[in-house]
Amino acid sequence: MVPCEEDMMVHMRNEQDHSESELSRTKKKKKQDGTSRPACSWVHFSREFIKEYTASHPESSGLKAATKAASDAWKLMSPEEKSKYTNRAREVWDKYLSTTPARVPKPRRQTKLVTRCSPGRLLNVLQRLTPDQKAAVKSMGFGSIINLKCRTLRRSLCHWLLEKFNTVRRSLEICGERIPLTPRDVELVMGLASSGKDVVNSGPDELISELRKKYNATNRGISVRLLEERLAVPEAGEDFKRSFLLYVLGTLLCPTARLDVSPSFLHFLTNMDIVHQYNWGKFLLDRLVREVARYRQGKQRAVGGCLLFLQLFYYESVAVGEPSELSPAIFPCLSSWGEEEISEREKQERELGGYGCGEVVCKERGLGMGILGYRTQLDSNHLGIIPPEVENYPILEQVGYQAVEDQANGGMITAEENMPISGDEANTICVDIEIADPVRVPCRNVQYGCAEIVDYNKRREHEEVCTCSPCACPLWKCHFVGSSTQLSEHFSNKHWDSGRRFQYNCPLPVTLNKNEAFLVLQAEKDGILFLLNKGTEGIGHTVMITCISPSSSKEQYLYDILSERGNTCLRLKSYTNNFPGRVEGSPPVDFLLVPFGFLNSTGKLDLEMCIWNSTDIGAD
Repeated sequence: MVPCEEDMMVHMRNEQDHSESELSRTKKKKKQDGTSRPACSWVHFSREFIKEYTASHPESSGLKAATKAASDAWKLMSPEEKSKYTNRAREVWDKYLSTTPARVPKPRRQTKLVTRCSPGRLLNVLQRLTPDQKAAVKSMGFGSIINLKCRTLRRSLCHWLLEKFNTVRRSLEICGERIPLTPRDVELVMGLASSGKDVVNSGPDELISELRKKYNATNRGISVRLLEERLAVPEAGEDFKRSFLLYVLGTLLCPTARLDVSPSFLHFLTNMDIVHQYNWGKFLLDRLVREVARYRQGKQRAVGGCLLFLQLFYYESVAVGEPSELSPAIFPCLSSWGEEEISEREKQERELGGYGCGEVVCKERGLGMGILGYRTQLDSNHLGIIPPEVENYPILEQVGYQAVEDQANGGMITAEENMPISGDEANTICVDIEIADPVRVPCRNVQYGCAEIVDYNKRREHEEVCTCSPCACPLWKCHFVGSSTQLSEHFSNKHWDSGRRFQYNCPLPVTLNKNEAFLVLQAEKDGILFLLNKGTEGIGHTVMITCISPSSSKEQYLYDILSERGNTCLRLKSYTNNFPGRVEGSPPVDFLLVPFGFLNSTGKLDLEMCIWNSTDIGAD
């Protein structure tokens, strides 16, 4: 009898089901044959308890009730009673370790780097700027950004650099060396000013309420797409300047972990006529340290800050070719690294064996000089610095405002930073400038109590050391800004219950809660405000004391911090550094590292501190 087509189909399905069931049984058998991990002491106890409980409580609802009863009984048992099961579990575990072959660890997947730093997005906007808009950008001191050529970040390199970035010392620890980072390095790499007034992104909300409405700012921030629409309009006035700076800060220089631009940037963009006077190099570096520190602490998933600066700084500081192949540096470095140059560099890195296999040459190129290089501005170095091609920038205009001040003080303007240097000092070109009678103007800090009237060409020199420079209230929800004297009165009147008052030269015990980042201290004698700052690192907390006063202030206070645990004592004796408000990130100052083991049973940090009103150290 010949089977019909329907019978054949049924037979084929039966064979397929049979093969699938055999495969399933084979997988289960393989899984059962594998050696399972031994049980813990709780499991040994619960098995024994549940068996007895089920026999003595036949009316119970099942395994759930028996497990609940076992859990309650286990919690009430003393360590001596649990030792029977603990010893049994340990014996089984030791036997398991002696008979089971070592497991091969799975390869660790590299964490995907998420960042809002997007040079390619900014480059698209730069390519559409009109000549008038480019001139407006240059007038604000951001002309170097126009020369941006890099479109993408090398995320593998950025991820590697983040692992090597020491946020406490503000340095890169690569190739067996520690390379410090300063605002001067930001100036050489990104072309942003590394001197001038501090950028303060805080203040009363009412001062920026109209700007917030204008940019539709929400609690999340200002939309990047809204800024792109504004920049598409061919106008170069104040609105364009503000929108451009917000866009540059949010996409390249100081991006946060969010997609939108921080509305706090509006505080220093209320007056666009003084934007060129700010220390943008210091602001970029401070924000980078702050964002990287927050990322490491797990407070945000994305990495903020200008990762392009780290990438280009590495390219310029580490040579991968022969020393004779080292090309002269181009200032700013931003203009010399396009996609082709970066691709070629990445190829050389791979051929050499990966990142960090080259030779550190930052000193030869004027980078990574630390505080010394930041102060001297590389006056004595013979560097191969070649300026990028710029249009309509006469040599005297590039020297800038500082050169005019030098000439007014009887000095000579040296234009060596604006042309190739051959290493022969005799070839240096010098230019004399005649200065007319100076105009006398009031200090910009007149609203904070400064009554000085100074020569216009000495105005910046005075404002850099003005004692009435603005300081911000350190409390999170307060936006008061004023001189250090005004801030002291404000804190005494408005926040008298939000800090600790202390007496100079007298020890004071303090306790910092688990989530408390700082404690405001106010001296009873003169009302000076200090901050006891607490940071978090991998093995403990960093503790330091700073004084809330202008950064230019020379006043320093000796302080002492003590942390004890039993017979062990940790102590720091140092001088305060001056900051015009709350300390963000990890500033390069002395600190005490207190291991987590020194915390009390509730996770709080107990300290004893003392601040002296004299800089004399005295005897311990």
